[in-house]
Amino acid sequence: MARMNFSPGLSEDLPDLPHARQLKAGFHRLVFHPQLEGEFCHARLEESLGYIRANLLLAVLITIAFSAMDALVLGRNLGRIPALIDITFIVPLLALVLAVSFSPRRQTLLAPLAIMAFSLCGLGQVIIQVLAARGGSTFPFPSMIITAMYVYFLAGLSFYYALAVNLFVLFAYLAIGTAMQLPNPGFSYDALTLLMANLIGASVLYVHEKTSRGRFLEAGLLRELVARDGLTGIQNRRMFDQHIQRVWQQAVRDQLRVAVLLIDIDCFKEYNDRYGHQAGDECLRAVASSLGQCARRPLDFVARYGGEEFAIVLYEASREYVAEVLTRIQRSIAELNILHEASPVASRLTVSIGAAYILPQANRTPEGLIQLADEALYGAKGQGRNRVVVMEAEYHNLQTGRFEKRRGQQTG
Repeated sequence: MARMNFSPGLSEDLPDLPHARQLKAGFHRLVFHPQLEGEFCHARLEESLGYIRANLLLAVLITIAFSAMDALVLGRNLGRIPALIDITFIVPLLALVLAVSFSPRRQTLLAPLAIMAFSLCGLGQVIIQVLAARGGSTFPFPSMIITAMYVYFLAGLSFYYALAVNLFVLFAYLAIGTAMQLPNPGFSYDALTLLMANLIGASVLYVHEKTSRGRFLEAGLLRELVARDGLTGIQNRRMFDQHIQRVWQQAVRDQLRVAVLLIDIDCFKEYNDRYGHQAGDECLRAVASSLGQCARRPLDFVARYGGEEFAIVLYEASREYVAEVLTRIQRSIAELNILHEASPVASRLTVSIGAAYILPQANRTPEGLIQLADEALYGAKGQGRNRVVVMEAEYHNLQTGRFEKRRGQQTG
């Protein structure tokens, strides 16, 4: 797939991050990697939700207006069926899609329901047109063009979904019109007009979605760059602070356990003094990469906490999983086999780890969890470094007053 350049600021030498990789690979078929595709669809729906709701209401009003016009132009006998289809079939379908847009499950329900609803609405317009043509009138045909344009530009559907709906309506019109032997050349002319309208609508929507996806990737890349530590490439302290707040709130709500691991490189100042700061930077990169491989679940979070200190957040983690990650860290650091002759602990680079494992409580804050992990790290260093200390029960006796929410005159 050809490389795509969306702006002069995007160079060939983009970092190895998800949005950057997608930018390099391109997306001529308007499809991202599955993880990014889900993120894009979620963001697009939430951003355009008000727009979609307003357009659904507009569709209801347009349908009612055309229903009244059909009854006026086609007469009482011929106009009765189109009005019946509009009011008892199309309007309720549109109202159902509008109602689902307010559902908490709209991310999974809205797109498939909208596809089905607009396909059936288009089919209803086909039936109205065929019935009118059989009665000697072609007045309702413009409503089919309006329906096609609405699906392309106002329904909030992605390119492939909008194209599928309109192709279904086009083929339905061709099939039903042929089977009902609609008079030519009017039928052929109308079919060609509908085809050309689809070509125009599909072309414009393709370009629009391609541009929208490019902007999404560029914005995501900027967020990734801001969220990354410039030296190690993993998440930075700012992102850790934001992440721990979100995780805490979710864990309190769902009553799930959380673990925070603080990892400190032993005697790193001595390492820098002995081998130089450039070697120190390479050491930090190696440790960061190693830690990223140790916490591999989708919800695991690894960040540079500051200096030679790193943090890992494990959400919904069992004691067994926490122990497994701690073992991985010690093994992976040993496998790096980085020489550290200035260390009084060992001849190879080592780390000290403090872990806090708790069930978050609503009357406390995540700062207490971080403090507990910090105390565990302090304990690991105090015991001679190159070891792990895990604290859990100690959380209930943590009474500094700084990490708990006040209730009335009491501090928890």
